[in-house]
Amino acid sequence: MCHIKPIRNFHNINGSFLAVRQGTTSVVPKKVEKIGALAPEVKSGLTFARFARIYEVTCRSSGCILLLLGSGLFLLIGCRQQMADQPRHNPLSASSFFEDGLSARPLVEGTVPYGSLDEDFLNLPADAKTFPIPVTEVLLNRGRERFDIFCSVCHGLLGDGNGMIPRRGFRHPPSYHIDRLRNAPVGHFYDVITHGFGAMPDYAGQVQPRDRWAIIAYIRALQLSQHASVSELQPEDRARLGTGGSP
Repeated sequence: MCHIKPIRNFHNINGSFLAVRQGTTSVVPKKVEKIGALAPEVKSGLTFARFARIYEVTCRSSGCILLLLGSGLFLLIGCRQQMADQPRHNPLSASSFFEDGLSARPLVEGTVPYGSLDEDFLNLPADAKTFPIPVTEVLLNRGRERFDIFCSVCHGLLGDGNGMIPRRGFRHPPSYHIDRLRNAPVGHFYDVITHGFGAMPDYAGQVQPRDRWAIIAYIRALQLSQHASVSELQPEDRARLGTGGSP
């Protein structure tokens, strides 16, 4: 039988007790009292070494020592079991359980994608050259609003890559008015907004698919505004240019 009680001062432990301090163990036979309930720290998984530094342990025989050590080892093993240790397969790893030897299983027949199927037509490839929705004045106004919120801080209000962020020392994005981007298909801009490109992160979480096309329509309007000839303007706009007004 063993007796366990808390101690406040390690120096008060005399040689007649089992004292485990920094790996040192001393055992001297001593009449012990009736063992009480184990302390909460032991029940909660406290290791024996830590327990012995806090508590005074008296034992009648070496069997008690083995019992305490075994209990501590059992608790230690139990605490180390984590969800990460459970049986599982790494992605695309082999498996002997299935006949085809693959751990990844094919989709169940009839499975459909999660999300809004009615807007799948908006997700065009990067080489798409046409808009999936009509380009209207309403769409352009919406694109300008979204562009000013999400894009202008880096790309600038004119799309020249001179936004407030690069003007303060960060990397300049390319201007929309260079030949490479003027000739790029509209699908390229949709792909960049969706997946990111270079130092630009993706905006799939901030900008919905329909708004991405609205932004792209406005980018095309910005590109045209910096390269349009006077002959392409409406008569009233040409008149404003002739009188010195802003176009």
